[in-house]
Amino acid sequence: MFSFLKDHPFAVEAFFESSLVLTFAFPKEQLEHYIPECLELDTFNDKWAFVAVAMVQTTGLRPKGFPKILGRNFFLIGYRIFVRYTTNAGKRLRGLYILRSETDKKMMKILGNTFTHYHYQTTDIYQKTIGDYKTIASQKSNFSITVAQHSSEEISLPEHSPFSNWKEARRYAGPLPFTFTYTPESKKVLIIEGVRQNWKPTPVKVHQVQVSFLKGVGLNENSLANAFIIHQIPYYWKKGRVELWRP
Repeated sequence: MFSFLKDHPFAVEAFFESSLVLTFAFPKEQLEHYIPECLELDTFNDKWAFVAVAMVQTTGLRPKGFPKILGRNFFLIGYRIFVRYTTNAGKRLRGLYILRSETDKKMMKILGNTFTHYHYQTTDIYQKTIGDYKTIASQKSNFSITVAQHSSEEISLPEHSPFSNWKEARRYAGPLPFTFTYTPESKKVLIIEGVRQNWKPTPVKVHQVQVSFLKGVGLNENSLANAFIIHQIPYYWKKGRVELWRP
């Protein structure tokens, strides 16, 4: 009865204290069946498709214009596929398709699953810093990533990256401007646009990766393509826009 509430019915704002995003590359054939019919994979060299694993410390999440004191603070681990969508007006948009979202707050799970299609689940998330090394981990999700926060050496691309340089890799540094969801029964496409400021992703060196979600859907976590981090970013999402997909 109230399914329209999940269509992001109002603009939302937040502040990203930090956003660490690791992007994994796979032959496009491995990801094609994970996206709905209205989307296409955003590929590199017509061979590689990508899954972003984002770890975001968010503060002050609230309807846009509301006082900050009413906002919610939470940590997010999100799993998204890089995709493209062609609107009815013929405009091609780059964005992300949500596979799953994990948060450390039950209230965020409730609100997220009420007002979005982002598939929120709760999990334990802890962060630990020793010297220059930062670890983000979850025992319940069997998830652990360690990066060097302040490396004085020149950072190389991951060993199995399909990119030849960081300029190429930066094109696949999430999040992208748009997020898409799809209801196949009604062929309804929901388009959510994010607006960001001071977005300057910095490459980071990854020392250890364990992402069981990737293994669970038959993907290989050894296919790391890039890793970027940003800090102190104001962000907001516009009200969702719906259109019917026309094959």
